Amino acid sequence: MPTNRVILIHGLHQAAFVMRPLAKRLQAQGFDTHQYGYRSMRDGIKTNSARLNDWLENHHHPDQPIDLVGHSLGGLIIRDFVTAYPQWQIGRCVTLGTPHMGSICADYIWRLIPAVVGRSYIDALDGTVAPLPKHIELGVIAGNRPYGLGQLFLHHHNRKLRKADVPPLKQQLDHDGTVYVEETKMEAAVDHIVMPVSHTGMLVNKEVAKQAFYFLEHGKFER
Repeated sequence: MPTNRVILIHGLHQAAFVMRPLAKRLQAQGFDTHQYGYRSMRDGIKTNSARLNDWLENHHHPDQPIDLVGHSLGGLIIRDFVTAYPQWQIGRCVTLGTPHMGSICADYIWRLIPAVVGRSYIDALDGTVAPLPKHIELGVIAGNRPYGLGQLFLHHHNRKLRKADVPPLKQQLDHDGTVYVEETKMEAAVDHIVMPVSHTGMLVNKEVAKQAFYFLEHGKFER
């Protein structure tokens, strides 16, 4: 049975309860889970990482390793947290639809209506999160089903790319309705997998949950 506690971290404009379906599936595999809630609009990434650290100091024994699973912006909080608070024993980390390279969709929104992304743009969605520490094992899950409000911006961006002198490869245009597959990639990750899910759909998808569980157990995705 797994001995690590899994901290699940939601994304922008969400709350802790959206991680419950994934938490229930991990619990069925024997994991002890906690759904960390934070204010994605009012507070920046540094504040939200600090509050996660405060919660752990008050509710978690430092000798017990923790795994971290984050959706979208939650994955960027994981990266900031493991860099800023190295005293914790980190097992493995999984990100779901996280724009590790920065979010083009968020860039558009920031320029048009900055209040929509709030304080989560600076040092996070703008692509400037700290590099991943070398000892952290990170698995990245991306989706390629383009459903969601963000697709309006990404379809516009794709049209701009197609009009460029050197058209990008088709896979560079793939996205989950909010985040491009290419934006989820980072060299420091141990493994990367693309699944037929949308940005929010991945939160309730059984196969995504299975892959997250598999990575936490084995340090790679199942193929």
